Amino acid sequence: MKIHDIQAIQLLLATPKKIAIIPHRGPDGDAMGSTLGLYHFLLKNNHYPTVIAPNDFPDFLAWLPGSETVKIFEKDTENCTKILEEAELIFTLDFNAFHRTGEMEHTLAKLKATFIMIDHHQKPDDYAAYTYSDTSFGSTCEMVYNFISFLDKKQDIDKTIGTCLYTGILTDSGSFRFPGTTGNTHRIIAEFIDLGVENTQIPILLFDNSSYSRLQLLGRALQNLKVFSDHKTSYTTLTQAELDAFHYIKGDTEGIVNYGLSIQGIVFTAIFIENKDEKIIKISFRSQGGFDVNQFARDHFNGGGHSNAAGGRSEMSMEDTVKKFEDLVTKLKI
Repeated sequence: MKIHDIQAIQLLLATPKKIAIIPHRGPDGDAMGSTLGLYHFLLKNNHYPTVIAPNDFPDFLAWLPGSETVKIFEKDTENCTKILEEAELIFTLDFNAFHRTGEMEHTLAKLKATFIMIDHHQKPDDYAAYTYSDTSFGSTCEMVYNFISFLDKKQDIDKTIGTCLYTGILTDSGSFRFPGTTGNTHRIIAEFIDLGVENTQIPILLFDNSSYSRLQLLGRALQNLKVFSDHKTSYTTLTQAELDAFHYIKGDTEGIVNYGLSIQGIVFTAIFIENKDEKIIKISFRSQGGFDVNQFARDHFNGGGHSNAAGGRSEMSMEDTVKKFEDLVTKLKI
């Protein structure tokens, strides 16, 4: 961040403020870890923060410290709107455009409060008075660690804050396998471990705590997996009927897309998930190496994200969406 922006934010935070902290819709480990990490930091500095998520977060993140305080806009719109309207500062974390908040978009656009953005996605909108945006980072949680350090408050990072930030770094880095993972990432993690963050237990809570029905759903997704070896591409699908048959709950499909990249020779993969309530097909793209799934998602599926991890959506049927994808894949040069 620019020095004068840091100084301005330090001045804003010099006296207690009502502060709202917002993740993107469908919050993942990085979104919840960064918002809750910042929440505990602001609480420690005598502010009045509230995390307001556009919709509910997965059960496997419910153990995060402070998760029980999170307000859900979708479930309590009137109260959340009141909190937002009374906020003096609003932090938006892990997204950079209001439309990423779904139904909250129009409410946010009307607010007069000062916005501060912390995010690592491409092409940020210009709604924030202060923007900390850097696509070189593997997670927003790592950026929140830096943000606290910029404010000369690194000494305030304790086990609780470290636990939240560790979680987002771990999940968004693919357990430290993705390209955004640097030596500095590991140095930050080492600091968290020294603070007492339970680095051996957090991966168990996140990844090794599946229900039987979730494993069955994973099995079905693997059965549905298709491979285009000549184009170094794979994809899988899950229909609404399949989700219902295996008692799907929010978070059950997290990480399934990555299995498509584990196949030898595959550098591009996708998962297509039907959502009949929203009348869309939700899509996640992953790649390794130089193939840019962010650009692919932006060009063809109303989405975006990072070079190696992006999302999209389709309002066509599952059959037509998959056919469009297959047609595009046959023209790719990977």
